Amino acid sequence: MSKKIRVAIAGVGNCASSLIQGIYYYKEKQNIEASGLMHEDIGGYKPWDIEIVAAWDIDARKVGFDVSQAIFAPPNCTTVFKRDIPHMGVKVRMGKVLDGYPEHMKNYPPENAFVLADAKEDSLETVVKVLIESKADVLVNYVPVGAEKAARFYAQACLEAGVSFINCMPTFIVSDDEWAKKFEDAGIPVIGDDIKSQVGATITHRVLTQLLLERGVKIDRTYQLNVGGNTDFLNMLERSRLETKKKSKTQAVTSLIPYGIDPRNVHIGPSDYVPWLKDKKLAFIRIEGRLFGDVPMNIELRLEVEDSPNSAGVAIDAIRCAKLAQDRGIGGPLYSISAYTMKHPPIQYKDWQARQMVEEFIAGIRER
Repeated sequence: MSKKIRVAIAGVGNCASSLIQGIYYYKEKQNIEASGLMHEDIGGYKPWDIEIVAAWDIDARKVGFDVSQAIFAPPNCTTVFKRDIPHMGVKVRMGKVLDGYPEHMKNYPPENAFVLADAKEDSLETVVKVLIESKADVLVNYVPVGAEKAARFYAQACLEAGVSFINCMPTFIVSDDEWAKKFEDAGIPVIGDDIKSQVGATITHRVLTQLLLERGVKIDRTYQLNVGGNTDFLNMLERSRLETKKKSKTQAVTSLIPYGIDPRNVHIGPSDYVPWLKDKKLAFIRIEGRLFGDVPMNIELRLEVEDSPNSAGVAIDAIRCAKLAQDRGIGGPLYSISAYTMKHPPIQYKDWQARQMVEEFIAGIRER
């Protein structure tokens, strides 16, 4: 078994920054009690066994710079919990723009928005070549919400290069039968779609929903409103980019409810952009239902988290599970880790079931 997991990244934003900081943070903390990990060991792989071997972005302040510098460049604004990142010798390459640059960002200050680099974009053939030459095991897709063409571009590159694909964004690839079959036929493990946070709005909303259902409450209405100040929320001000994101988040909750609920009584999705919040995300959740005797009740909850470390705490497990599947010669969608870490997996399971399935996968009891 290879000691290292060689990872490529498409989109060197806040999530990539938190993930890379975390690799070095936990390397420093090994053999010392450290919080924040769902699994310290997955099939013999530790967080610090991950190394970045290739990266793509489209921002002028990142393209051409070493990844160790790019993760701290604007408009990245997440919490820095590990500043001392060594020089990696991996320069950020110019990605394929396609639909990855929302035009409305031109109307915002450069410290808050993307600044499109004036550089030659890597073609599909070049991306495939880089993935092969860098001996990447896994590519993590962090392109912006709504960048449907860009997400599929990197998925296709992985197919051609024989590299595992982890789709952290709400473009339906792993949960799309046609794409899933392509990866299965190629024998390449894939995980997706649309990453859940470690303890974020979606998982919290799901847990509350499941609690009410198990206690016999009839759910009538629910909403989840999210605000934040990072480029993800700025990007999502363009409502046309939100179709799959809203569908992903909504189905993550409604898939638990065993009876029909009027779509007009469910509102789940990003709501607004507040620049000074930076990478802080606020979620407001409300569930209305009826108890014994049809007596009404409701739950209101406010959740505040740093968005990108919350995501990285999950991605670090998905990466190691993808590598474990490679080691075992398993291809196609990994149903267990997808259900546990993603909002829109190929098959939805209750969270306790998904966790149990992941433990069985890690132990080798379950194939995928």
